[in-house]
Amino acid sequence: MANSKRELFLKRRLRVRNRLRKSADGRARLSVHRSSKNISVQLIDDARGVTLAAASSLEKDLGVVGKNNLAAAAAVGKAIAERARKAGIEECYFDRGGFLFHGKVKALADAAREGGLKF
Repeated sequence: MANSKRELFLKRRLRVRNRLRKSADGRARLSVHRSSKNISVQLIDDARGVTLAAASSLEKDLGVVGKNNLAAAAAVGKAIAERARKAGIEECYFDRGGFLFHGKVKALADAAREGGLKF
Protein backbone atom coordinates (compact mmCIF):
# COMPACT_ATOMS: atom_id res chain seq x y z
CA MET A 1 0.00 0.00 0.00
CA ALA A 2 1.31 3.43 -0.93
CA ASN A 3 2.29 5.89 1.75
CA SER A 4 0.36 9.12 2.04
CA LYS A 5 1.94 12.41 1.01
CA ARG A 6 2.23 13.42 4.67
CA GLU A 7 4.03 10.21 5.64
CA LEU A 8 6.47 10.62 2.76
CA PHE A 9 7.09 14.24 3.76
CA LEU A 10 7.83 13.25 7.38
CA LYS A 11 10.21 10.48 6.31
CA ARG A 12 12.02 12.87 3.96
CA ARG A 13 12.27 15.53 6.69
CA LEU A 14 13.82 13.14 9.20
CA ARG A 15 16.22 11.73 6.60
CA VAL A 16 17.43 15.20 5.63
CA ARG A 17 17.83 16.40 9.21
CA ASN A 18 19.70 13.29 10.35
CA ARG A 19 22.16 13.54 7.45
CA LEU A 20 22.76 17.21 8.18
CA ARG A 21 23.24 16.63 11.89
CA LYS A 22 26.23 14.37 11.16
CA SER A 23 28.10 17.21 9.44
CA ALA A 24 26.86 20.12 11.55
CA ASP A 25 30.15 20.86 13.38
CA GLY A 26 28.44 23.23 15.81
CA ARG A 27 27.07 25.52 13.10
CA ALA A 28 23.61 27.06 13.24
CA ARG A 29 20.77 25.45 11.29
CA LEU A 30 18.85 27.46 8.69
CA SER A 31 15.43 25.83 8.87
CA VAL A 32 12.84 26.54 6.16
CA HIS A 33 9.08 26.16 6.39
CA ARG A 34 6.87 26.65 3.37
CA SER A 35 3.10 26.69 3.51
CA SER A 36 0.58 27.33 0.78
CA LYS A 37 0.41 31.04 1.66
CA ASN A 38 3.74 31.94 3.32
CA ILE A 39 7.38 31.04 3.68
CA SER A 40 9.44 31.44 6.82
CA VAL A 41 12.99 30.68 7.90
CA GLN A 42 14.82 30.49 11.23
CA LEU A 43 18.46 30.31 12.26
CA ILE A 44 18.55 27.86 15.16
CA ASP A 45 21.35 26.97 17.58
CA ASP A 46 20.57 23.32 18.30
CA ALA A 47 23.13 23.05 21.11
CA ARG A 48 21.32 25.68 23.19
CA GLY A 49 17.88 25.19 21.64
CA VAL A 50 17.32 28.86 20.78
CA THR A 51 16.36 30.78 17.66
CA LEU A 52 19.07 33.26 16.72
CA ALA A 53 17.27 35.05 13.87
CA ALA A 54 14.07 34.63 11.90
CA ALA A 55 12.32 36.05 8.84
CA SER A 56 8.92 35.46 7.30
CA SER A 57 6.80 36.61 4.40
CA LEU A 58 4.22 37.71 7.00
CA GLU A 59 6.40 40.67 8.06
CA LYS A 60 5.01 43.95 6.78
CA ASP A 61 8.40 45.66 6.42
CA LEU A 62 9.46 43.17 3.72
CA GLY A 63 6.58 44.28 1.52
CA VAL A 64 5.50 40.80 0.44
CA VAL A 65 2.53 40.20 2.76
CA GLY A 66 -0.12 38.12 1.04
CA LYS A 67 2.24 36.95 -1.67
CA ASN A 68 3.77 33.51 -1.96
CA ASN A 69 5.99 33.57 -5.01
CA LEU A 70 9.67 33.51 -5.93
CA ALA A 71 10.06 37.23 -5.25
CA ALA A 72 8.67 36.82 -1.73
CA ALA A 73 11.03 33.90 -1.07
CA ALA A 74 13.99 35.94 -2.31
CA ALA A 75 13.03 38.86 -0.05
CA VAL A 76 12.87 36.52 2.95
CA GLY A 77 16.27 35.07 2.00
CA LYS A 78 17.85 38.54 1.85
CA ALA A 79 16.29 39.45 5.19
CA ILE A 80 17.60 36.36 6.98
CA ALA A 81 21.10 36.93 5.59
CA GLU A 82 21.08 40.51 6.88
CA ARG A 83 19.81 39.44 10.32
CA ALA A 84 22.37 36.66 10.51
CA ARG A 85 25.16 39.16 9.88
CA LYS A 86 23.81 41.34 12.71
CA ALA A 87 23.77 38.27 14.99
CA GLY A 88 27.38 37.49 14.04
CA ILE A 89 26.67 34.34 12.03
CA GLU A 90 28.48 33.76 8.77
CA GLU A 91 28.19 29.98 8.32
CA CYS A 92 25.24 27.68 8.81
CA TYR A 93 23.78 24.58 7.25
CA PHE A 94 20.61 24.59 5.17
CA ASP A 95 17.79 22.40 6.50
CA ARG A 96 15.14 22.26 3.80
CA GLY A 97 13.03 19.90 5.91
CA GLY A 98 10.90 17.67 3.76
CA PHE A 99 10.57 20.27 1.02
CA LEU A 100 12.20 19.65 -2.33
CA PHE A 101 15.07 21.97 -3.25
CA HIS A 102 13.49 23.81 -6.15
CA GLY A 103 11.20 26.75 -6.69
CA LYS A 104 10.65 28.91 -3.61
CA VAL A 105 13.05 26.98 -1.38
CA LYS A 106 15.83 27.32 -3.95
CA ALA A 107 15.08 31.04 -4.46
CA LEU A 108 15.33 31.59 -0.70
CA ALA A 109 18.63 29.71 -0.50
CA ASP A 110 20.13 31.61 -3.45
CA ALA A 111 19.12 34.99 -1.97
CA ALA A 112 20.60 34.04 1.41
CA ARG A 113 23.87 33.06 -0.28
CA GLU A 114 23.94 36.35 -2.19
CA GLY A 115 23.37 38.14 1.13
CA GLY A 116 26.55 36.62 2.54
CA LEU A 117 25.50 33.41 4.32
CA LYS A 118 27.71 30.41 3.61
CA PHE A 119 26.25 26.91 3.46
